[in-house]
Amino acid sequence: MEYVKDFKWKKGMKVSQLVDLLRNVGFQSIELSKATDTIIKMKKVGATTYLTFTSNMVTSGLRGFFAQLIKLKIPNVIVTTVGGIEEDIMKAIGEKFIIGDFHSDDIALHEKGVNRVGNLFVTTESYCKFEDTIAPMLDKLYQKKKRWPVSELLREIGLLLDDENSILFQAAKNNVPIFCPAITDGSFGFHLYLFQQKNPDFIVDVVQDFKNILLSTSQDEKKGLISLGGSISKHHAILAALLNGGLDYAVYMTTARNSSGSMSGATTQEAKSWGKIKDDSDASTVIGDVSITFPLAMMKALEVLSDEGLIENEL
Repeated sequence: MEYVKDFKWKKGMKVSQLVDLLRNVGFQSIELSKATDTIIKMKKVGATTYLTFTSNMVTSGLRGFFAQLIKLKIPNVIVTTVGGIEEDIMKAIGEKFIIGDFHSDDIALHEKGVNRVGNLFVTTESYCKFEDTIAPMLDKLYQKKKRWPVSELLREIGLLLDDENSILFQAAKNNVPIFCPAITDGSFGFHLYLFQQKNPDFIVDVVQDFKNILLSTSQDEKKGLISLGGSISKHHAILAALLNGGLDYAVYMTTARNSSGSMSGATTQEAKSWGKIKDDSDASTVIGDVSITFPLAMMKALEVLSDEGLIENEL
């Protein structure tokens, strides 16, 4: 039996010590500590680990952290939404996003060509530069072959980038597949459509990529998931796991609540009713802003794994 303990600050406290102390504070701090333990177990047993996240997390400063985790060989598979692909490319070509305000005058922002994501601003000009960048890339890929599964297309684009902080670049360099099931749900999709109008034999094969994600693991392998946010990225990873026997380890981090009945709000406990997560799995659901909860949980996990020689100490 464990008891609630008072939290106290200590000068020079490390992140790992903070997370350890949160273990006995209560509420979501306890779930955060459980999430850290689960991530550590995933790596120690060599589980095939899926990292899923929604595009708003790439809008934020987590983008470089995701790239670093790929370099450290934490995830084996990534699933995301198309906005994350677009914004990773934008940042790779030097575009910078602005810290704004949740209570901005959105009509005034629109008139200035500024698009708001919470309290972050992305200019329309950044999207224009993305369009200028992706068009010649598609031309190059079309010359190589006419039919592309999405993950292969994204790997080739990653190889064309030159940014150590790019998710696409690091994934291509480290042979980590990136799946984006809803590739048409954004500016990138519109440009794929326009390119196909000029080149009708150019095909982006989403169904072939569904096969690829299903074959990214097997019944015999241990499987783990770190799901940040929800939506289609979360569901494709757990569906792949379901069809291969279910997850052994799962960490969900989200602001959504299970009272809505949504995929984003569905907990690890609810997933057991579908067989997506095994009955005896190590699983935790952390409710809170991922821009805060994920760095805390992951940094503690990285410190433990580094101390035990399971990841590189230097990058």
